Formats: sequence, C-alpha cells, structure tokens
Amino acid sequence: MMNNNTRNNSNSVLENRIKYKFKDRQILLTAITHSSYANERKTKKIAYNERIEFLGDSVLSLVISEYLYKMYPNLPEGELTVTRAKIVCESSLAKCAADIGLGKFLMLGKGEELSGGREKASIQSDAFEALIGAIYIDGGFETAKGFILKYMEGIIKNCVEGKLFYDFKTQLQELVQQNGEQHILYNVIDESGPDHNKTFVTEVSINGAVTGKGTGHSKKESEQNAAKDALERLKVDDGGVLKH
Repeated sequence: MMNNNTRNNSNSVLENRIKYKFKDRQILLTAITHSSYANERKTKKIAYNERIEFLGDSVLSLVISEYLYKMYPNLPEGELTVTRAKIVCESSLAKCAADIGLGKFLMLGKGEELSGGREKASIQSDAFEALIGAIYIDGGFETAKGFILKYMEGIIKNCVEGKLFYDFKTQLQELVQQNGEQHILYNVIDESGPDHNKTFVTEVSINGAVTGKGTGHSKKESEQNAAKDALERLKVDDGGVLKH
C-alpha cells in the first residue's frame, strides 16, 4: 500500500502528465479512487469516484456537443446525436485513459487489483470521466474543455470523417444490416460476485439465434465482448451474404 509521500509523488506524476496542477489535491484523489478501494475500508469514510464521474460525464457531453455544433454546422441533429454517442463510447474513453496511463494511478481494492482492474475498459473509461469532473470542479469549465479536446480532438475528427474504429456493437449492427433489417438482442444470462466486483455474462442473438457470448465487469463491457465474439463467428461469403 502506498504511504502518503508515495501517493503524493504519484499524484504529481499524473499532474505533470496531464499538464494540470490541482489546487485541491483531495479532488484528484477522489477521482482516482475506485469503489472497490473504499468498500474494503468500510471503517473509514473514503470518497470514491462514482459521483464525480457522473459530473464528468455531463461536462464531457456538453463539450463534445458544443464542439460538434460549432465545427460541423452542416451536420443535422440526428447525425450530431449519433456522432456524439460514438465519440463518448466506452472504448474511446478507455483509449484516452490508456494514452494518459491513467490505470497505473488508480486506487483499487485488492480483489479488483488481482482481477486486472487497471486494464479494464469500464474502469478506465469511468476514471477518465471522473478526472474530467475533478478538473471541472478544481479549474472550471474552460480548463476541463481544454483537457477534453486535447485528448479527444483526434477521435472527434476521425469519427466525423468516418475513420473511427467503431465499437463492436456498432460493427455488428452495420454488418448484419447489410442484408436488410435484422433484429439484434442482447440478454444478460448470468451475473455473479459482490457489488463492487460483479461479473456479467451476456448473449447476443440475431433474429432469435444466439450468435455470441461475452463476459465483463459491467453490462456494457459484457455486451461489447458478446458482439466481438459474434463478429468473430460470423462470415461473409464472396457474394456478401452473411452466414454462420
């Protein structure tokens, strides 16, 4: 476990990496503290990042909405909505977190640590949103906006220009609908583990036929992995006809 000096040094490294020095270090500490860490220390009232992540999510949505509205005046409302959803998806935010190396700075419980929590897309994307929320609280909207655009402007441009590597659910939907409207359904078939470290199992079916299965520590992550499994199972023949 890190002592206070080690933790402070680690936080300084993170501040140097993101080029922002917090006036209130406690806000940063909250942003990088996962619920599993707090849950293992119930005798101490430790703040963790779920509430600040909620705030960061809203700030992120506003910044991306404003950017798209101003920079792409020809995009209609429907396309703006779809584009924003692609930009702020879990895989994009996890990539931003990975670019920062945010996972190594997180405070996790022992169980989450042992299960590879630092590399989980769901935890990394949530932490990135929490960091946005922390910067917003500590430095204001314009500072948070600058941080977001620094790490996401390339993703935004690639997405608008159609070059973004879509999340697996989007890829699956686009693939199967090449052959006309088809019904895709995601169904959680099992969940286990304590509240702070649940594992979900999801099946994806196409027109009633189970096509893929995936696990994850959030429903979103398990759905993405189910879609990935389905993509790997499906084949497209030379005539472009989708088949199992």
